[in-house]
Amino acid sequence: MDYAKNMIDKLNVEQMKIELMNTAYANDQTFIAKLDPRVLFIWYGFFGIAPWFIDEQVVLLLLATIITTVMTKVSRLILFILILGILGQGGYMFIATLFFGGNITVLLPLIMLTVKLAVISLASITVFCSMSPEKLSVGLLSIGVPGQVSFSISYGYRMLPLLLEEYNHVFMSYRLRGRAPDKKGFLYWRITYYFIRLAVLSFYPLLLSVAKRARTTVEALETKGSKNAFKNPVVKKLKLQTLKIGRNDYGFLTISIVYIISLYMVGFQL
Repeated sequence: MDYAKNMIDKLNVEQMKIELMNTAYANDQTFIAKLDPRVLFIWYGFFGIAPWFIDEQVVLLLLATIITTVMTKVSRLILFILILGILGQGGYMFIATLFFGGNITVLLPLIMLTVKLAVISLASITVFCSMSPEKLSVGLLSIGVPGQVSFSISYGYRMLPLLLEEYNHVFMSYRLRGRAPDKKGFLYWRITYYFIRLAVLSFYPLLLSVAKRARTTVEALETKGSKNAFKNPVVKKLKLQTLKIGRNDYGFLTISIVYIISLYMVGFQL
């Protein structure tokens, strides 16, 4: 009970905001974070697609992505959400299969599907949690993504902690003006329903605030000539001049390619 209470105390808005900021800006000293974003996109292009065409060797791909995730030093909050989501998805699919007439034999295919989803998810975490918003924006720009899209992704990274904090303020204001149920009910269902209702209602003021912020941001960018900057090749060249593929990038790709070839050779021998 003390451990559960300690975990609940840590799951507050301020801690979540700190974890998000650490994920976006505090992982720039790891080995993978120093790699060129184009190299990471190439690596992710394989690990995001290959699991769907591999069966027996997918566990070895999972081992590789676990190692890269550990090297990225990902936040424990993100890992917790990932594990909860994967287990929840696999669990409800298993229950639904049993409900519609399936049996225990479907468990092995569901485990294989869960492992494949875990490989893709860990690869996504490795790539996108190791790049700062600016590096991700420049990397997307280098592979041909329009400037408006790359800037929007970077802007979303910056706005997420602010939106989370604003959502907490709206939620707390609803709690101050509302009244919690006098009786908790069986298994606290009244309290649960009360908080779920407040959580849903808090989204509507937040959406209005997001729309207002977006309009203000667009007007500010237009006054500074953002449309011309997004299409100007000189500006694009200036942004991309920081990108450079070095020895570490070639080494990372070489090790990944050797590992993948070895994986396929083992699969053919089996």
